[in-house]
Parts: sequence; structure tokens; C-alpha cells
Amino acid sequence: MTQTAYIYDAIRTPRGKGKAGGSLYEVKPIDLAANLLEAMKTRHDLDTSKVEDVILACGEPVNEQGQNIAKTAVNYSSWDHVTVGAQLHRYCAGGLDAVALAAAKVMAGLEDLSCGGGVESMSRLGIGASGAAQGDPWVAMKTYFISQGLGADMLATLYGFNREDVDRYAVMSHQRAANARQNGYFKSLVPVVDFNGVPILDHDETIRPEASMDSLAGLKPSFKMFNDYGHGDLARLRYPELEEIHNVHTPGNSSGIVDGASLVLVGNEQAGKDQHLTPRARIVTSAVTGSEPTIMLAGPAPATEKALAKAGLTVDDIDLFELNEAFASVVLRYQQLLGIPDEKINVNGGAIAMGHPIGATGGMVLGALLDELERRNLKRGLVTLCAGGGIGIAMIIERL
Repeated sequence: MTQTAYIYDAIRTPRGKGKAGGSLYEVKPIDLAANLLEAMKTRHDLDTSKVEDVILACGEPVNEQGQNIAKTAVNYSSWDHVTVGAQLHRYCAGGLDAVALAAAKVMAGLEDLSCGGGVESMSRLGIGASGAAQGDPWVAMKTYFISQGLGADMLATLYGFNREDVDRYAVMSHQRAANARQNGYFKSLVPVVDFNGVPILDHDETIRPEASMDSLAGLKPSFKMFNDYGHGDLARLRYPELEEIHNVHTPGNSSGIVDGASLVLVGNEQAGKDQHLTPRARIVTSAVTGSEPTIMLAGPAPATEKALAKAGLTVDDIDLFELNEAFASVVLRYQQLLGIPDEKINVNGGAIAMGHPIGATGGMVLGALLDELERRNLKRGLVTLCAGGGIGIAMIIERL
């Protein structure tokens, strides 16, 4: 018999600047993950021997993030050693898919109580640290692989978003995030502490309340070099109708490089009763799909449509949307395709303001969505992300 998968809690660390000098630079990835494991245990007086699995996504699973950091984090923490762990990689979609996998096992009756989430220290292990098959020139040529940022510029060029459009969205993201931080809307945020319990970071470090159209206008395009040196030619082979690619994305309207972790506790009804847990939401459904891999950023809309179809719902049945702000054009295209107004999407800002710690982001945006559904007393939300290689993922939740 199919079980209902409930979300019992969703927590995250703050996002720290993903470079030397950022507040989390000296915090090892294992400690980011362990901080959340300890917090989850403390928040619920959790008998961790009853939590069967911890699935953590990671975008660069190498060196101190390699060799199944999920199980290592369990052993490193005060959790019971009977809890197992798995490391998952689905690019930027991994954190949400880790929750979906944990939920699917609960729904299938294979497990009763599990965790999903992710961890990423981008300051200590930058993008590309683990290498990539598409780094082979022959593979890149055969698959029309280009820089993801240039793919965002292609998306903007193809669908008519100019520099002013993407900068305007970015300003809104910073303003919304600043307002949410000031008013205490980020209920899922748990400070990172040292081994003495002293806080290291208790707020998102990259929000810029002062961001304006004028300040963003002074930033130079980030991906013009890829356009000029080979990637642009490859892109035009795939899209011959593109005589020119307009390089509109800058550090100001693209997701920030940050460190962080997320953890979501899911389980069936009986497991919640046994642990005296109160369910916050139920997972209605989730879906993944592939999209055109050169642009690689157009997956959220078809993934959303697939999830809605599985649930027998329409866009109008969703009260709030959370779409990871990988680049401003990704959100603008999603809104354009599905007719979603500004007031229903990313209402407390997103990765343009707060950053995108690759493996951890899916769990973070899920927690942000749940927090805001509760704050507004709304019923249903959808969270979605694009990911490398042309992947889209979406999950629908219903608040209880």
C-alpha cells in the first residue's frame, strides 16, 4: 500500500561567500553537514536510530567532499551508526532529488523515516574540482557543450530579454531577500556553530540591500569570453538562427558562489507519531525531465508541467512557486512560458541575492517555500530547478 510522505522539518545553514575570506571558508564540508544533523536531532529530540538513511547531494564530490560524505557525516556526528548514508549527483537538481528519493522510498514502504538534502563548499572546492567528461574536446563537440552562463545569454537572446530586464529582476531578488532577512522570514535557517557551540555565521552573507539598476549597470558581462573563444561558434552550430548572442548576464544578475548545506526530514505517518513529530507538509509528487542540452537551462517549465500532470493540477492550483535563480533569464523565461506573475514566484528572493551552493540548493529552496506557505497560511507550492546537461526537476508540496 502506498504511504504518504510527510515533511517533518526542513533546515539549512546560512549561505557564506564562496571564496577565501568568506565566513564559512574555514568550515569543512563535513562540519556544514554535521551542523544540520545535530540541529535536526536537537530540534526534535530525535531518536536517530529510527532514521534509516541520509541522502546528500554534492556538485563536486571529490577530496573532502568525496567518498560518500553523507555516511561520513553521520558517523562524525552524534547520530546512531545504524543510519546509513548516500551521496547523490544530479548537478544543481541534486538537493531536491535527494529529498524526492527519500520520499519515494517512504511512499513505497521501503523506509519509514529518512533525510534528504545536500552540502557544498564552493570556497574550498570550486566549480570543476571533480573534473568532467564534457571537458574532453571531442565530447564537447559531439554534445554541443558550452558554458552554462553562455546558455543563459542564449536564452535571453532567443526570447527577447535585454540587460535592463535581467538587471531589474536581480534588483527585485536582492530587495525581497533583504526584506525577508530583516523581518525574520527565513525560519529554516540554522546558524553554523563551532565545536564549542559558538556561532560562526547566522545570516546569508551575499544579500545586497543597496543593489540598484545603476549599480548593476556598471558590471561587465561575465560570459563574453566564452562567446568570443569557441563556445559561441559551437552554440551557433546548434542554433544557426542566432547570428549574435547578447551577453547580458553579469555577477549581479547570476547566482552567487556560496557555501552551505540543507537537510529535510521525511517520513510516513506512523514514524512521525512514534517520534512525536508534527508534519508540516506532504509531498504530492515530483518529476524530472531532460531539456535541450546546449542551453541546458530550460528544464523547469517541462518538469513543472510533468509534475502538475502527475498530480492532476494546473498552474492556477499552485499558490507559490520557488524557482532557483541560476540566472535571471531562467526565471523570466519560466514566467513567460507558464504565465506566472512576480507576486507568486521567489517572493523572498533567491540565488541571485543569496547564492547557489550547488548540491545544497534544492533542499534550501524547498525549505524557503514551506516557510512562506506557513507564514501566509497558503496551501500548495511548487519548487523547481534547472541543472547542467539539460535537466529540470520539480516537486509539489501541500501544507498541513
